[in-house]
Amino acid sequence: MSASPLGDDRLDLVRLARTDGIGPVNFRRLLKEHGTATAAIEALPERARKAGRRSGVVIPSRDSVCEEQAALERFGARMLVLGDSDYPALLARIPDAPPVLSIWGRVERLSQRAVGIVGARNASAGGLRLAEALSGALAHEGCVIVSGLARGIDSVAHRAALHQGMTVGAAAGGLDCFYPPENEGLYRAVAERGCIVTEAPLGTIPQSSHFPRRNRLIAGLSLGVVLVEAALRSGTLITARLALEYGRDVFAVPGSPLDPRSRGGNDLIRQGAILTETAQDVLTQIGTTTPATCMAEWTGLPGFAEADPPGFAPPPAPGEVLAQIHQLLSPTPVAVDDIVARCQFSVSMVLSALSELELGGMATFLPGGQVVLAT
Repeated sequence: MSASPLGDDRLDLVRLARTDGIGPVNFRRLLKEHGTATAAIEALPERARKAGRRSGVVIPSRDSVCEEQAALERFGARMLVLGDSDYPALLARIPDAPPVLSIWGRVERLSQRAVGIVGARNASAGGLRLAEALSGALAHEGCVIVSGLARGIDSVAHRAALHQGMTVGAAAGGLDCFYPPENEGLYRAVAERGCIVTEAPLGTIPQSSHFPRRNRLIAGLSLGVVLVEAALRSGTLITARLALEYGRDVFAVPGSPLDPRSRGGNDLIRQGAILTETAQDVLTQIGTTTPATCMAEWTGLPGFAEADPPGFAPPPAPGEVLAQIHQLLSPTPVAVDDIVARCQFSVSMVLSALSELELGGMATFLPGGQVVLAT
């Protein structure tokens, strides 16, 4: 494992990240409040008790983290922790960046100029042909193609970029859990010539809740995302929404209004997505942009606001803050900014309350600065 600029408590960083109830947003907030992962872990039991958690907090041991790392190495993979020198800078910039990544393949691909290509699993022949042409041409021009290793558009996009080795696969489960199973050969080819990345530990079988997290990896690693065929209620649109929230370009290939698989992309174009027919449409927009130039030009973090708007009253007792914030949550995801707008608490108080509610098992942060009532 590479040295981390965060100090000697690197194992504790992984332990904190792997603790139940500690999502990516909560992870960053705990580090900010306590200074180190070790101090945050020491404070967790009392914080969980105050947050109303009935069962104790189960924190992985250092031995278990060492075994996880050893298992990755036996698999031929490695672990990256947020703050490592080779952790991808664009991904680190999003507010819900994964604290821990498992990497299989060429880690340098994660920090190169990248474009996401996503679309329907049941794609048409025309959609597959377009995705193949876009991916191959962009890879030839030095762009890494990022996709989700799924059937249809994802698979074609990966394969078209494999010749140059310019592809990254974002997996929903553990590196050893190939999904769909028939794509095991594609997984291995991408790992050999490009790279596969996931935030799930080895042995994690993909579930429906894992795919939005996988989608945020695609959006977070890419300068822009190209959508090729997606129905109006397609999960592919989650990737496009996240790309917008992270300040990345969104491209969409137009399709026939008679084909339900084209309605999602056509709707994105109506909303301002860049109409895309050839790789040149993408290259013209991103130009010679690289992750390094983006980091030099961008200031602040995308996602929910960090500053407190004027006119906010001093917060009442912490218990009252928790109760009011909890009342604003529902099973339907809501943006953190919307919660801030509907109460008279500061941003820092809202984020702190949401972190306590997540730790108490009553709320769950979702990709893209949203939160939902835990079931």
